Amino acid sequence: MSGSAQAVPPSDTGPLTATATADDGGLPPGWRITGKGSAQQLVWRSDTRVPMGDARVEFHAGGRLLGVPRPAKDGRTFRLGLGAVVPTKLTDLQVLASGRRLDAAGDTSGSGKGRSEAAAQRPAPLPAGAIDPGKPGSYRTTTGEYTLNSVRLPGYPQPIEMQAVVVAPKGATGKRPLALFLHGRHYTCYTPGTEDITGDWPCPAGTKSVPSYRGYLRDQQLLASQGYVTVSISANGINAQDAGAEDAGAQARSSLVRLHLAQWAGWSAHPETAPPVVRNAPPADLSRVLLIGHSRGGEGVNRAAMDSLYPPPATQDGYHGPVRWKIRGTVLIGPTIFGQNPVADVPSVTILPGCDGDVSDLQGEVYVDGTRGVSRGAALHSAVYVEGADHNFFNTEWTPGQAQAPAEDDFYNDPDQRDAVCSPGAATRLTADQQHKAGSTYIATAARLFVAGDDRARELLDGSGRRAPSADPARVLTHAVGANRGAGFLPDGQVTVSGGKLCSAVDPDPAVACLGPDTKGGSPHFAFWETGKEAGRHALALRWSAAGSPVTVRPNKPVSLSGAKSLALRVIVPPNTTDTQLDVSVTDTSGHRATLGRVRVDGLPGTERTASYWAREVRVPLAAASHAGLDLRRIKSLELTPRSRSGQAWLMDAWAWRPGTPAVTAAPLPRVDIGRLTVKEGDSGVKTYHVPVQVSGRGSGQVRLYVDDPATGQDTSRLVTVRPGGNNIDVPVKVEGNTRFDYGVQHDIFVKAVHGAVVGAHRGGVTAENDDPMPTFTVTPVADRVTEGQPLKWKVTLSAPADVEISAAFLVQPVAAGPELSTLDVDPQWLSENSGEEPAPERALSKVSGLSLWTSVPAGQLSTEISVPTITDQVTEQPESVRFVATDDNGEPRSGGPELTGTVLDAS
Repeated sequence: MSGSAQAVPPSDTGPLTATATADDGGLPPGWRITGKGSAQQLVWRSDTRVPMGDARVEFHAGGRLLGVPRPAKDGRTFRLGLGAVVPTKLTDLQVLASGRRLDAAGDTSGSGKGRSEAAAQRPAPLPAGAIDPGKPGSYRTTTGEYTLNSVRLPGYPQPIEMQAVVVAPKGATGKRPLALFLHGRHYTCYTPGTEDITGDWPCPAGTKSVPSYRGYLRDQQLLASQGYVTVSISANGINAQDAGAEDAGAQARSSLVRLHLAQWAGWSAHPETAPPVVRNAPPADLSRVLLIGHSRGGEGVNRAAMDSLYPPPATQDGYHGPVRWKIRGTVLIGPTIFGQNPVADVPSVTILPGCDGDVSDLQGEVYVDGTRGVSRGAALHSAVYVEGADHNFFNTEWTPGQAQAPAEDDFYNDPDQRDAVCSPGAATRLTADQQHKAGSTYIATAARLFVAGDDRARELLDGSGRRAPSADPARVLTHAVGANRGAGFLPDGQVTVSGGKLCSAVDPDPAVACLGPDTKGGSPHFAFWETGKEAGRHALALRWSAAGSPVTVRPNKPVSLSGAKSLALRVIVPPNTTDTQLDVSVTDTSGHRATLGRVRVDGLPGTERTASYWAREVRVPLAAASHAGLDLRRIKSLELTPRSRSGQAWLMDAWAWRPGTPAVTAAPLPRVDIGRLTVKEGDSGVKTYHVPVQVSGRGSGQVRLYVDDPATGQDTSRLVTVRPGGNNIDVPVKVEGNTRFDYGVQHDIFVKAVHGAVVGAHRGGVTAENDDPMPTFTVTPVADRVTEGQPLKWKVTLSAPADVEISAAFLVQPVAAGPELSTLDVDPQWLSENSGEEPAPERALSKVSGLSLWTSVPAGQLSTEISVPTITDQVTEQPESVRFVATDDNGEPRSGGPELTGTVLDAS
């Protein structure tokens, strides 16, 4: 009998178990290869439902990113087309989301190395700032909604809703600034009165749309009381369809934001055309726009700010009209930044929740770190770390007890292994209302600084160590780059280090990486991107066992600190540590040296489940250098001398600092967008294709290009100068045609801005699709009638060799007649590996749930053997038989397909 070669393809709700141990090439428990032909997929199924959130679920193997799988409706099954991977490289498979492991249960207790008694005590509150933007203003507010015709966006089959809730001040005169909110990725539909919640779109009959866009009403009401017109828009249609988007929906969200802004611009010019809720509000001033985005909504509003300054390729965009607005700043709440492409010339505030269980690596820190050196540096980019805040509770519609639809705390709490920092009831964990109040306060603070231009708000955001009392009791810490910071010491640049070492943010070599794989917890500064190894992302690592050993940083040319008030340093120390002390000194080109002062740094509360290796901003005045006669225009080195007995620290950067918030003018920059070309491999010959790249905008700039080798999984990188109309990013891809089956090959490239450029679509490439049929297979017996203790064997033969390993699977079925082989007649280890079941109690093999046989024919070969090992017992028995049937694409027995049948005789 013959059939199509395939792998075990169980349904989304059927059990998945290991078919072989790691030693003999099988996949780990929960993993399968399913389907056939070019539709073969790598499948992982979780024991529990994976919540629909903003972090991107990723498959990794051997330390490299394989790809982003598509989720099934059951919320437990994830599938990745094998055209994106190399099957022979499926070792050390892992499922990660924002750096946290989903497919293996780790120690989530947060026990580890606990805080010392001194650290366990809550620190004294920071001094209050000069103003408190969290206080309500003088205006009463009015609330209403509008719904417009749905829109079509490129790459999204279903229309996207144009729906929003407006909160505006009553009685305000003149045009008022506009604040637009965009929620993140969450469930889209629910069944009232039940716990049923899905990611469908449009919502099926009997269900309702999850009103995520109404989750920021408190924030809107605060801003409206202060005179802002606010609008929060719905994006469920994008959430339900962005799983297959190469950019995870960033461009679509940008299009949606700008479509709404275009409507508001039109209504401002022609009020009579506006919906009633807009006509009843003061006219919006589109020259003063603040964008607020939560999670993937954060990445969406970042892209909207970019697209408003540097237009995207028309074929990728859903908005093609003029830009009739000016974005003064963005607020990004627990955001994603899969592209690691922040907009350097638009001021930003990024809120980092210390107990984020969704975007748990706090990758939003890149909105700060990733702007350094890219453009003019005048825009303030602030990180606001909120201790004890989770991801969801900034949105009331994602908060249990407040949401209309089912909701949950995204930081998973195991009652038997409570997290010392983030489990509910921990001293450092905030309640939902406390967290939301803190979020509202710092959104309003950003509005006060970026839109109203009130420089008194800056000290609440820029690492000056001041707090907004309205956010109490939340402990909120900040640091920043940009604004009036001048020249700096950046480990990413060309520097020489003595006494310490430059470490890499992302590197598989523990000796090179800033944080090794055994580190308990993570760092937002070292968040993973697309590549297993990155160039140009460094920190200065210090480790000492005795006080007094200096670490010196020397840039390749002198740094000017002239005109600055202080030197501002961003320093990371391990979580739960206290009173790390460093003396800070500088030396000028004439050799004159001055110690500026001593800084003391405490670690954040953290466990192995938190990203608490986060830099604290500390400052030392430059007065001592002036008094010592140093030439502040020509500082050649920075020296850090530990004064604690032992410890660790990492210097992210140091800047010449003076107060003030300068005006920001966006530089004319080139924009780079990478596309994807999909081709058939053909039957013969070699064809060369080129990765589609578009460079638009003005001027020239520098980007770092990474090219992935699909054969090795390794990336090469190089710096490239780009300019509009140029062909500087030229990546040829050779595709060899043949008539042998394979899974296709995906050739990927990634781009990141370095200086004087912006990057929109950061990834793309050439995908060569297989166009040859998968071989069929036949089964012939090798030893199908044996004495107990001997293995049953069959030979599986392909109709033709293939360029990849071909798998076949067989599901156990009842025998046609007579006694059946039982669980006590076969090797117990074999039974466990192929079903996850134990031999006792004795039962027929056809009664064992999920028992299947799996075999693979190696690439280039035609056949392999498959066997069932039997054991000898002391029981006198009649001949016993077993029967396995080849499975179809749904994991069910294939009618008329190949069968494995065998009989075992008693040994006595």
